[in-house]
Amino acid sequence: MIDGDSMPWYVGGLHFECMQCGGCCSGPGEGYIWVTRPEIEFIADFLKISVGQLRQEYLKRVGLRTTIIEDQTTKDCIFMNRRFHKLCGSDKGCAIYCVRPSQCRSWPFWPENLTSPNAWNKAAQKCSGINRGRLYSFEEIERIKRCKKWWQDAEPTANCSKK
Repeated sequence: MIDGDSMPWYVGGLHFECMQCGGCCSGPGEGYIWVTRPEIEFIADFLKISVGQLRQEYLKRVGLRTTIIEDQTTKDCIFMNRRFHKLCGSDKGCAIYCVRPSQCRSWPFWPENLTSPNAWNKAAQKCSGINRGRLYSFEEIERIKRCKKWWQDAEPTANCSKK
């Protein structure tokens, strides 16, 4: 956190390389995958279902917010479930990767992971891509953290195809 003149501990940047392991999308712990109204519309359109059907089958309300449901047994995001793998064309992967929510896009640069080196290294215990791969500059990390409306940067599904 920036207090007055002090800079965050990660001012020199952080290394991260997605290993495409799905660990950030998987249990065993239960969590929330928050989605906004525009993201819900993009996901429904991508899956070629109505917003109502998406809400009924794959989303739930928690207070004033909406989250993607998880598999009841594994606690994996429902879009990592085997029945969706045919959509993403692999044995493992996100069926809605091209239109995944901001929360998914900003991993591991979440505020709670950036509070201290200890918090960052604790996240690394679950994610083998943390502390390896390319160096993200402080500026890039801050931009990723702030980017909530990813769809404004480009056409969300321009480089996507369902297989």
